[in-house]
Amino acid sequence: MIKADDEASLRIELDEYVITDEIGKRLETFLDAYNNYDTANGVWISGFFGSGKSHLLKMLALLMENREVDGTRAFDIFEEKLTDQPMLLGALRKAVSVPSKSILFNIDQKADVISKTDVDALLSVFQKVFDEACGYYGKLPHIAQFERDLDDRGQLAAFKDAYAAAAGKPWERGREQAALERKNIATAFASVTGGDPADAADILGQYRADTRVSIEDFANKVKAWIDKQAPK
Repeated sequence: MIKADDEASLRIELDEYVITDEIGKRLETFLDAYNNYDTANGVWISGFFGSGKSHLLKMLALLMENREVDGTRAFDIFEEKLTDQPMLLGALRKAVSVPSKSILFNIDQKADVISKTDVDALLSVFQKVFDEACGYYGKLPHIAQFERDLDDRGQLAAFKDAYAAAAGKPWERGREQAALERKNIATAFASVTGGDPADAADILGQYRADTRVSIEDFANKVKAWIDKQAPK
């Protein structure tokens, strides 16, 4: 069984993927919409269990991002498969020319820190995955927001160094034990912001109280991230 977020054996999957007539037709439809973007921003892949939905999604993600796998770009591998389909190859080449980033994940696997009966469960998973993709702590959104704010000010790297100096361990470990690391966190935060450690004694508690997960907030965070990227 192919899992969309499984990174193992990517080159073998790319080399062995077969573009059947049916898949070719569906790819043409997808690429036509992708290359002539108007207002729609969603694609639904449907099919019976075991029909190859996840595999197709994975190949599309690798192609759109034109990921380099074992020294070869995904498009170059597919170019050899499409020598007899010049129209489809041309559409794929056009799509690949636009830089993109793919984030693949299985919702069930990423829902380990939330209740699946929570009305915001799906949103929380998206928030978690996005935070992790940005390099922040996805398991706790208030810590991720703390890191994001420091990053926006250009102080995250300095904070990590200050924390490691105070705690004797990397921030990536310390944030998992945040409740026990209040003093070291306060010391590091004050060091990089020029404040008083006493005023930062419960800085993460303040973030926990103030951080909210909403569709609008999530969309704004994604937009802010996109705006920071290079043109196109």
